[in-house]
Amino acid sequence: MESIKKNLFDKDTYKSKENSRIFLDKLSLNTRTYFVIKYLQLLFRNRPVARRGMYDRKAWALSSFEVFKLIENCNGKFEIEGLNNLKNINEPVVIVSNHMSAMESMIFPALIAPFMEVTFVVKESLTKHFLFGVVMQARKPITVGRKNSKEDLVKVINQGKETLQNGTSVVIFPQGGRRDVFKAEEFNSLGVKLASIAGVKVLPIAIKTDFWGNGKIIKDFGRINRKKPIHIKFGEPLTIEGNGKEQNKKIIEFISDNLANWGK
Repeated sequence: MESIKKNLFDKDTYKSKENSRIFLDKLSLNTRTYFVIKYLQLLFRNRPVARRGMYDRKAWALSSFEVFKLIENCNGKFEIEGLNNLKNINEPVVIVSNHMSAMESMIFPALIAPFMEVTFVVKESLTKHFLFGVVMQARKPITVGRKNSKEDLVKVINQGKETLQNGTSVVIFPQGGRRDVFKAEEFNSLGVKLASIAGVKVLPIAIKTDFWGNGKIIKDFGRINRKKPIHIKFGEPLTIEGNGKEQNKKIIEFISDNLANWGK
């Protein structure tokens, strides 16, 4: 994972180099052909590793970094800010982010796992997915069914608290699903509630990842738009006070303000 730190984390910001698109992607004539083929190759290479119980934190981070570089090779332009807010964390936290596409689930491990043990709250169906299931299960996520919100809440709070107490940070997408447009009323306070109960801080992330669109048939394989820059910004960790409403409001404002600055 030192190679990831050297490539991404030597400063507070990271910006992709210009003209990073490789020739094989240019041959795809602005389709997603090369991107999908290479992504599937990475996925099928990791599936047997996961089945053998060897898909550990390091393997997860490195494979995620390969997806990161694949995106750059397809002319994806990353602009990442606030990396020091991530690097300076020395205890488990609840990480909350808006959710726009499959990209954040695929590249967050490359950004976060080099510094801490981490897992995600995900839909239970993803752990049974014919492509991703075995890899998702290998990282021991907290799963929710999204059929009974009360049961999901209790499960996330109970398992999330135990996970945090065991030294593993938890990533939550409080919108409950991918959204092209961010709406404050859809951003619930689950992450803040978990952090409050577990006695840990919240690390907010604002993202704009519509470079990688959502597909109509297979949602994870939508079109890629090479004209759209990819924005990721880590905010300052927040200590939860009282019922956490003020902190959740700050997180929503942080995401909304950055999306406005990025033109979304």
